[in-house]
Amino acid sequence: MSIQNLQTFDPFADANKGADDDVQDGLVHIRIQQRNGRKTLTTVQGLSSDYDLKKIVRACKKEFACNGTVIEHPEYGEVLQLQGDQRENICQWLTKAGLAKPDQLKVHGF
Repeated sequence: MSIQNLQTFDPFADANKGADDDVQDGLVHIRIQQRNGRKTLTTVQGLSSDYDLKKIVRACKKEFACNGTVIEHPEYGEVLQLQGDQRENICQWLTKAGLAKPDQLKVHGF
């Protein structure tokens, strides 16, 4: 009796692409928008659609102790919105998590 391999399925195949196979291809734009008074919004635009943006927002909300959401922008597509000035925090977090390289991040504002 021989044992056959029945077309094994690797559920983590897309996550294990390796260091050379980056999912992120373009620039990630990080902007700050003034609301009213001292209140600001940080927006992150240009992340690859291969990433689950809701999970990224959930992790950022826990890490930075702020609120956030994913909005659908007519021109830019899906954009992350975080409360407060989180530009430096999001830059460090994206590079630490391996979602984008430092040369792919473009910070706008003030």
